[in-house]
Amino acid sequence: MSQSTIESILQEKRLFDPPTEFAKSARIKSMAEYQQLYDRAAADPQAFWAELAAQELHWFKPWDTVLDWRPPFAKWFVGGKINLSYNCLDRHLTTWRRNKAALIWEGEPGDTRTLTYAQLHREVCQIANVLKDLGVKKGDRVGIYMPMIPEAAIAMLACARIGAPHTVVFGGFSAEALRDRLVDAQAKLVITADGGFRKDKTVPLKEAVDQALVNNGAPSVENVLVVERTRQTIHMEPGRDHWWHARQAEASADCPAEPMDSEDMLFILYTSGTTGKPKGVVHTTGGYNLYAHITLKWALDIQDTDVYWCTADVGWITGHSYIVYGPLSNGATSLMYEGAPRPSNPGCFWDVVEKYGVNIFYTAPTAIRAFIKMGEHLPKARDLSSLRLLGTVGEPINPEAWMWYHEVIGGGRCPIVDTWWQTETGGFMITPLPGAIATKPGSATRPFPGILADVVDLDGNSVADNEGGYLVIKHPWPSMMRTVYGDDDRFRRTYWEHIPPQEGQYFYFAGDGARRDEDGYFWVMGRIDDVLTVAGHRLGTMEIESALVSHPAVAEAAVVGRKDEVKGEDVFAFVTLEGSYTPNTELKEALKQHVVKEIGALARPGEIRFADALPKTRSGKIIRRFLRNLASGEELVGDASTMEDQSVLEKLREGA
Repeated sequence: MSQSTIESILQEKRLFDPPTEFAKSARIKSMAEYQQLYDRAAADPQAFWAELAAQELHWFKPWDTVLDWRPPFAKWFVGGKINLSYNCLDRHLTTWRRNKAALIWEGEPGDTRTLTYAQLHREVCQIANVLKDLGVKKGDRVGIYMPMIPEAAIAMLACARIGAPHTVVFGGFSAEALRDRLVDAQAKLVITADGGFRKDKTVPLKEAVDQALVNNGAPSVENVLVVERTRQTIHMEPGRDHWWHARQAEASADCPAEPMDSEDMLFILYTSGTTGKPKGVVHTTGGYNLYAHITLKWALDIQDTDVYWCTADVGWITGHSYIVYGPLSNGATSLMYEGAPRPSNPGCFWDVVEKYGVNIFYTAPTAIRAFIKMGEHLPKARDLSSLRLLGTVGEPINPEAWMWYHEVIGGGRCPIVDTWWQTETGGFMITPLPGAIATKPGSATRPFPGILADVVDLDGNSVADNEGGYLVIKHPWPSMMRTVYGDDDRFRRTYWEHIPPQEGQYFYFAGDGARRDEDGYFWVMGRIDDVLTVAGHRLGTMEIESALVSHPAVAEAAVVGRKDEVKGEDVFAFVTLEGSYTPNTELKEALKQHVVKEIGALARPGEIRFADALPKTRSGKIIRRFLRNLASGEELVGDASTMEDQSVLEKLREGA
């Protein structure tokens, strides 16, 4: 986040009270009600979560112990038996929701589909049986690499139904990135599609799967299940590849949900880290189900009559928690859209809002900034009067974008729920409850009830109001990640060892800088480590650097983030070349394409600057703060006395 953005946030004083009419029918109706919930949860977190778990979810067997906390490892609702697919589907079938729309889907070319809870249940059971027929057993991992089509949600729910943890890989990732995740998770089966539609292009997903599996690239994968979406010509490997529709047509619609232990693994979702290898974030069943359910219910104020649209992709945690599991557990109507604003229809989001009468709209600040650049005429040409609540996710939102969103999209009448959370947290951690908490542009406001958040120094001491510090969570919560898949030590190091325990108090280290103002509102200032947030998606600098160095022309690379009006941050790479290569425009483009091939289009550097050398300490560590200054065109700040060769900086500046 740039210094000018931070300064504008520090000076932000506007306050927007919950609209009176909204608050009357909200799930949580007043600040007093929020405070009562928060205080009760803080006084006895286990009793608070146990009461909600009993009220909100179906259990095959009650738990024996609410929380088994052996820092940093937590187990919630120990001994309880539950199934997330059952909570999302079966329990609604004996109510009026049986024939209610569960999923409304709009494809990019304009094709549509609506699945009621009864219809969705039938298809999930069929695909669950297909998975079993293909040898998938409880505990086997399943890779999902799909476009935004109903079959993506069906695949996730089918895995949950039979107890096969899924790992969903975003369809924009490359074959190499997909392979790495399949290998790490030891996936037994992959579910994909021939392709998908995205921004007026056809994305060749099956081709990427074939590349990932070539030469036994992921030896654990035995079968591939393929949805026919784009009807493009693809290779189907005999004995390995199976058409979804053909197998589904033969499958029984009777598949009882497997009673799962509350702590059985539900999914692995890979997120970028500061080292080259992505982290496999492990989430388990019972606690995650409860937290995704209750945060959606209270923070996005979901009502039975709402049409709710989260614009994320199921390849990210937002899609897991707030397109599939949270909405369906609540019996809500969740809208899925395959497309995105694109040259042929830049106003497509507003077309969808108008067409389906969307009531709750949840998107990223990156998208909002793109909407601003496209112009007010696009939303103003549509009827957006159905909207009653707006949300933001993925990164801090600057006050100017917040105000535009409030006025142009929300017509000044819709509360804005600015949510702070992470893949690792499973659900919203700091967020307004829109009927209760007054909002400030740029602030995620207050912690969700049951979340004990603080801003501390590196010794774990709370900092004063309006002082910067490190955002931490001081008590376990139900949907917290359980570990890094296959690497408990990395889990400890990454999240629990930055700040030492104090008198038995452990600190979950979020990796974000923050401040808390005099009203107790949290202002998240962005990442403090070497993870970039590009268009709301986290990318590890080491992962991009590794991709660059894998090109034969590159001797060394350093990647930093540079502020971007639309994407939030853009990738800026400094590269030194092997001796026989000459810096030129063609090589620069080739390196950008190489990163796309290795990781995906999201990681494509916006700028590459060639250098004879990179600024390093005498011990050989790259001094990134100077590179960030250079990338953003700022004056160099900080002590340069530890630098091995101070002339390197001057040459880099001249090279600009």
